[in-house]
Amino acid sequence: MKIGFIGAGNVATTLGRHLLTAGHQIVLSNTRGPESLSGPVAELGEGASAGTREDAANCDVVVLATHWVHMRQALEGLTWHGQVLIDASNAHDRSPADFTPEGFARSIAALGDTTSSEIVAKLTPGAKVVKAFSNMPMRWIQDFSKEKPGTVIFVASDHLDAKAVVISLIYDIGFAPVDTGGLAAGRIYQIGAPLSGLDLHLVQRLH
Repeated sequence: MKIGFIGAGNVATTLGRHLLTAGHQIVLSNTRGPESLSGPVAELGEGASAGTREDAANCDVVVLATHWVHMRQALEGLTWHGQVLIDASNAHDRSPADFTPEGFARSIAALGDTTSSEIVAKLTPGAKVVKAFSNMPMRWIQDFSKEKPGTVIFVASDHLDAKAVVISLIYDIGFAPVDTGGLAAGRIYQIGAPLSGLDLHLVQRLH
């Protein structure tokens, strides 16, 4: 598959490397244009390319990989016609350097009765939004070897077909997807929630 990334930071390069290892192609994009991404693309190697945000949004699967404070700008002007959109972002009202328990509490309180991914869904009519890859720091899944742990990745969506695609991708890159239900269920692992920041691994039982 071809997977587009809106955002080209740590989330995009970490997930991108896993996807490339599994034989997929990726397209990185940001608000500064493809010419600014020559370094990350060269480092990722064969199968990686740079494009516009529109190029990324027209891939088979799209990953929203921006910081929450830049989310609206990153999505502005894009059109959606049934693409699977993975929301890998976490709601926080400041830059990553300002992450604090108090900041997390403010961000969650500001969401009210909704979830961050439901807000993303409202901003992307026509997309099939799936919340995934947001329950842990990327440094926890930067083992790219075949022997890497089967880290648990929580998945939530109101679109069963889109969820199935993302679950298949997670299996494909060597992790363990856990289906938590509809998009609103993503609140249990959005930042500051009980299942956020848990380093869980699938353990194979011996019989």
